[in-house]
Amino acid sequence: MSKKSLNDAVTKNQQNAVSATRAVGRVTMESAQAIAQINQKAAQDFAERIQTRLSELLKTQSPQAAFEYVHAEVLQDAAKEVAQYHQKLLTVLKNGNQELADIAEAMIQDSKADLIHFVNDATDNAPMGSEAYVSIFKTSFNNALQNFELVRAAMADSFANFEKSVESMGNLSTSKGSSKKGK
Repeated sequence: MSKKSLNDAVTKNQQNAVSATRAVGRVTMESAQAIAQINQKAAQDFAERIQTRLSELLKTQSPQAAFEYVHAEVLQDAAKEVAQYHQKLLTVLKNGNQELADIAEAMIQDSKADLIHFVNDATDNAPMGSEAYVSIFKTSFNNALQNFELVRAAMADSFANFEKSVESMGNLSTSKGSSKKGK
């Protein structure tokens, strides 16, 4: 492999790493902004609901009516709103996770392709008489590629497990909200 093609490969890898880092930063920033907007909206809605609820509560004549109002309206609505809030947050996390998984997968595939190209270049240009060494090297390289694939599969499983955890948390908050409503 010539020095120029090696330098080109290194430059390309550096550019890919910078692009991937920017993409991860963008996903992280977009997720943080979405969560901040959800929190701001939730705080505004909460303040409006408290004001409305307090004015309704002040209109009640008896402690029993106030208790019934708080139990029937305020607590059930609060449980529903918390479940909706959680669902919005979980959606943001799930979407961000999927984008990060896609970025990681693309980086792995690019690195694998570059590595295969590098090895093929090096072995194609091996001097005469080094066939035995080239054969051993290619066998070792193929074993390394299998390990590379195991790492990629483990990473994909990790992202999938995170997504399942997010879905489970969403289902849990939804079922808690609906079970309180039924009481």
